[in-house]
Amino acid sequence: MMATGNTRSGGFLVLCAVIVTCSADPGHRQLFIQVNPGSNSTPPLGDLLHVRAVGDNDTLHFLFCSQGAPTLLFVHTNSSSSNVQVNWTQFLAPNTSGSLKVEPESSVLYSSAIVFSRLLEYDDVNNTAEPTSEFFPPYDLQNFTWNRLNLSGHTALLCGADASFTNGSLCLQLSVFDSEGRSQSLPHLLHSVNSSQLELRLDGVPARAAQSRFLLELQAVGGDYPLSRMEVHESIDDEYTPSIFKVSRWVSSVNGSSDVLGFAQWKPVAYRHDCPALEDATPCRHSAPRAQSGAAVMAASGLIRGFFSDPESVALNVSFGLAGEPFYNSTHFLSWTLLVGVGSPPVDFFSPLVVAIMAVGLGTPLILILVGGVWVCVHKRRAAASYEPIN
Repeated sequence: MMATGNTRSGGFLVLCAVIVTCSADPGHRQLFIQVNPGSNSTPPLGDLLHVRAVGDNDTLHFLFCSQGAPTLLFVHTNSSSSNVQVNWTQFLAPNTSGSLKVEPESSVLYSSAIVFSRLLEYDDVNNTAEPTSEFFPPYDLQNFTWNRLNLSGHTALLCGADASFTNGSLCLQLSVFDSEGRSQSLPHLLHSVNSSQLELRLDGVPARAAQSRFLLELQAVGGDYPLSRMEVHESIDDEYTPSIFKVSRWVSSVNGSSDVLGFAQWKPVAYRHDCPALEDATPCRHSAPRAQSGAAVMAASGLIRGFFSDPESVALNVSFGLAGEPFYNSTHFLSWTLLVGVGSPPVDFFSPLVVAIMAVGLGTPLILILVGGVWVCVHKRRAAASYEPIN
């Protein structure tokens, strides 16, 4: 159903999104994939991909659209028969909202979206990795020219370019899967059946300075509860992501409670080559979330405009590289991985290998102390027994 796209043709930015969603069977969903559902012709301005991830008692609808700024929308319902309805005449109209619905509407439990709104570039003249007034005009992704979705099995590739690009281009690759697991490439993020994975790649985009660094602007959009709170969790286990002991989480909750409705999660690391390796790792950081205009994001994204009537929007930037790290020009490549989903984010536990190493590392000294204590006690008892009483 899809032709596999080459993820390094000419130079581009790739974003991989993987959806694994919750159901009564926590390890499996049945996937149904359709491009431009209900349309009798090819839409002129971009495609709409719809994935139904069906469980025993629920469904997660995953929609990916290139009408304007690329947008990833997921809607969780409590019905295994819910579906998406699109009024294409209204959906293609620039000033019309409410053209896309999940029916029955009463089955919707939670909905959220992430908009890939802008790519920002600045000249780090002092090698401080601190964005200053040296920003170049941003790349607004809503103004890119997008090719048609290229589908292959459970993956979809979307490529586009800004008018100023020469050999570089910007691509988003979406992958959906029906079971939980772990990404095969660094940073080897663990995905549950409630999550989606997004891999961003910046490849061959022409830099506008000799010391260029990039930032990616993300906008989280929701009805009542968009992603709004940032958390940073630490771990002592770096088996799957060497040298990285933290994970950043952008979560949605009700009135700041501990119950998470949706999340975006990532390791604060990016990679400077197509085949990521430890020596190619470069740190990344995020800004504090900030409220945005819902009207502005509706104007930028056709999917947001079609589904939400009065959305809340929160944005943040992810910056790549720290002071002293190589600049983008060193390889003209950058990749970063993001996990998105509903419910609580998956948590890495100690693997059997790490448990065994800890057991050996901590257990051996304890055994030596125990054996040494027993030997000292036995030696003292023998010495005491060899003394003769004095009359």
